[in-house]
Amino acid sequence: MTSRNGAIGFAIGLIVAAALGAAIVSCGKDPSSASPMATPTPTPMPALTITITSTGASPKTLTVAAGSQVTFVNNDSIDHQMYSDPHPEHTDCPELDSVGYLAPGQSRQTENLNTVRTCGFHDHIHFENDALKGSITIQ
Repeated sequence: MTSRNGAIGFAIGLIVAAALGAAIVSCGKDPSSASPMATPTPTPMPALTITITSTGASPKTLTVAAGSQVTFVNNDSIDHQMYSDPHPEHTDCPELDSVGYLAPGQSRQTENLNTVRTCGFHDHIHFENDALKGSITIQ
């Protein structure tokens, strides 16, 4: 009887082990049956664009994060040349000087604005026009 009791005990042990294994496997989630996770809504980035029209540059002031680029868009019917202050040296923020000449309908980005500071800009062609002057604050 001892060997029979041993065989029964062994069989019961196998059944218990199989049941535990099945329970452990069933606790894991099947990725195909899992409820879909809500996708977080990305925080919209502020528009990093300065638009030039016949009435001037808009916005005249803009605050951006370090490393950003700003796009200048010429929505005017005449040419513009956007550069950093001061006129005519354009030395305060060389990253702005990559914008330069903009024909009507054309746009161009600054280089990465990495240095924390405030950069003034103006239209080199119409440097006396205050409506075409402004600043970009880099934080």
